[in-house]
Amino acid sequence: QVQVEESGGGLVQPGGSLRLSCRSSGSVFSSFAMAWYRQEPGKQERELIGWISHNGASTNYREVMKGRVTISRDNAKSTLYLQIDNLKPEDTAVYYCNRVATPFDPWGQGTQVVVSS
Repeated sequence: QVQVEESGGGLVQPGGSLRLSCRSSGSVFSSFAMAWYRQEPGKQERELIGWISHNGASTNYREVMKGRVTISRDNAKSTLYLQIDNLKPEDTAVYYCNRVATPFDPWGQGTQVVVSS
């Protein structure tokens, strides 16, 4: 069973940057398109931030954070990354990664990002 573990979150001031990581336990990580999501406080649903193709050649970003995020991956390390720049208080959320098609179940624990001065 493939599992993912997100890390890299924390408390950051507005305008700051963070790089989140998502490490997969499976050996077939390079076969999957992967995505980042976030779940804001008090909301039930996870919001898609963007995704990256299995080989990293293509990325696609939703409007919610477009222009401030970069998704990348290192298949040799089975790791997905989310670089977030110019963080805003409304970016406060738990950030998750998962496979684009047929998400892994269960989801990882996520990593908490709090943007506050």
